[in-house]
Amino acid sequence: MVRTPSSKAWTLEEFLKLPETKPATEYIDGKIIQKPMAQGKHSAIQGECASAINAVVKAPHIARAFLELRCTFSGRSIVPDISVFTWERIPRDANGKIANVFLDAPDWTIEILSPEQSQTKVTKNILHCLKYGKQMGWLIDPDEQTVFVYIGETVQLFDEPQQQLPVPAFASEFKLTVADLFGWLLE
Repeated sequence: MVRTPSSKAWTLEEFLKLPETKPATEYIDGKIIQKPMAQGKHSAIQGECASAINAVVKAPHIARAFLELRCTFSGRSIVPDISVFTWERIPRDANGKIANVFLDAPDWTIEILSPEQSQTKVTKNILHCLKYGKQMGWLIDPDEQTVFVYIGETVQLFDEPQQQLPVPAFASEFKLTVADLFGWLLE
């Protein structure tokens, strides 16, 4: 849903001064677009996936997965469902704590398609992240039980239960099959 009249083109600076909304809004090409409210399948996969990734990469300080984190970079301000940043790229404040503002693309962006969400818009956000040197993007479609994996300019389709999903090199210890991912919907 576009939140603004088409006659008004917003600047990124104007957008960033607005209060946060629920569900989140994103700034893309001068427009403010509200993400759809997460529903059951989306929410279950999002929570389980971030927890599973963090179980492997967080304790050894390799990376960290964040839910619904605003990432502002290269003229856009997006809120991927899951943003994974390598440990050394997590912004910190003067006290060494995680900063509130992230001004870069995640190393690994994961989007979970909601029923009324545009697959094209979500794909464009993933490609925007990859354009700025990031490693990988996943687009998970719960209804089709399919995962599109974006690496550079390559897209791979995973829809067979036994297929292991590719992960960025920094998360090589994280193993997940298509069956495991969509099995979270049965728990």
